[in-house]
Amino acid sequence: MENNEKNVEKVIILGSGPAGLSAALYAARAELSPLLFTGTEVGGQAATTSIIENYPGFPDGVGGNQLADLFTKNAEKFGARFEYDVVTAVDLTKRPFKVTTYGKEYYTKTLIITTGASPNKLNVAGEKELIGRGVSYCATCDGWFFRDKKVAVVGGGDSALEEGLFLTRYATSVTIIHRRNELRAGALLQKRAKENPKISFIWDTVVDEIEGQDAVTALKLKNVKTGEFSQLEVDGIFIFVGHNPNTELFRNSLELDEKGYIRNDERMRTNIPGVYAAGEAADSHYRQVITSAGMGAAAAIEATRFLEAEE
Repeated sequence: MENNEKNVEKVIILGSGPAGLSAALYAARAELSPLLFTGTEVGGQAATTSIIENYPGFPDGVGGNQLADLFTKNAEKFGARFEYDVVTAVDLTKRPFKVTTYGKEYYTKTLIITTGASPNKLNVAGEKELIGRGVSYCATCDGWFFRDKKVAVVGGGDSALEEGLFLTRYATSVTIIHRRNELRAGALLQKRAKENPKISFIWDTVVDEIEGQDAVTALKLKNVKTGEFSQLEVDGIFIFVGHNPNTELFRNSLELDEKGYIRNDERMRTNIPGVYAAGEAADSHYRQVITSAGMGAAAAIEATRFLEAEE
């Protein structure tokens, strides 16, 4: 596609999670006719959550897919355009920026990156099959479903302990499974976890298999020192072995932190003028639908002001 003024977009958005869809809505309301590339997972991680009960305005909860659909319809109503395609390369060396998909090249005056992050998986039998039916990667999202039930938490860092402590609000017991014999989490978190009567620990152990037909019923565990197997009966397993931001496309063009998250400022601006980052591609801390949506809205407002200043 030849780069001339007629075929240069005002705003291109990469990613269709809450941040991307909110950015699309705000850019569309500003009459910028944004073009959004959905990527492989329409709706992002939120769409994989069976029910979301902490998004304002839905006192009875809302399905992740349903919420993504509502976001999409809202943005389309005001003129946002959606391409169900995957971006394979981005050239940020000059404006307009070039965005390449599998079959086409696009140019844009501003770019909003909302490519999200993916939770690291255990990659064991039963994990993929039981996601949303006892396997979770977010206690804040799903903890309520395990009221008066037994759960396990896999991991030994700050996230594992923070989420484990959060789960004690609902679960009757929380068993933290860690592959080493000491935790990596901060001292205060460790103290709180070890003093909590609902929390117990299984050391030097990994999950070998997640068992259950329609829902999680037990875990097959393996001691990494002795090689012995054991079984732990639980109703759910929460996996916190890190997240990977989906930012590989930008590794050579944008400033990333040591974990690979895009560095942005409080106005969602990256180190390249006209390029903004929102949602979990830039947020390793909150990782909530509502915070991602807010970041997406902010990024679109900033892109709008950036374009207005140029005019």
